[in-house]
Amino acid sequence: MSTPAKSPVKSILDESRQIERAAMLIRMGARMQLLESETTLSYERLIRLYKEIAGRSPSKGQLPFSTDWFLTWQENVHSSLLLGIHEYLSKAMALDAAELLVKAYRLYVEQVGTAGVDPLLSFTRAWRLVKFIDAGMLTRTRCARCGGQFVTAPYESRHFICGLCNPPARAGKSKTAGALMLH
Repeated sequence: MSTPAKSPVKSILDESRQIERAAMLIRMGARMQLLESETTLSYERLIRLYKEIAGRSPSKGQLPFSTDWFLTWQENVHSSLLLGIHEYLSKAMALDAAELLVKAYRLYVEQVGTAGVDPLLSFTRAWRLVKFIDAGMLTRTRCARCGGQFVTAPYESRHFICGLCNPPARAGKSKTAGALMLH
């Protein structure tokens, strides 16, 4: 006689941790695709949790998939700041990917707020940026002038000059409150 195959036992503690993680991500503004990727909860469970926490249904539609957004002037400065924080924390703390991104994103929001600048990256866009870096679709390149690390396409030249050292003609001229200003 063969022994019956054991069915996977769901741990109440594991499920509780997954619900806590999903709740934290929802409060950070995560979209459904991010929640599905970073938790083991079912789609239906995530929908119910999202409605309970956010008080509304989750946004529909695809996540932004173009790497180009991260390469434009202001967006690049914000993306590069977030990745610098993310890289520092990844070396300094033993955290899983979701916890690391949450801490990095919170520090990013705090830093740009201290400078009187509105954050351009949503939490979901920050998550997408890290995924693009991990997949090799974007990388970081050192600026030949200031030495800072900036988000670039993987094939960027070694003589890269960042948007802060060589801003585009209209950069920093916006009258919009909370935008980067060059003096």
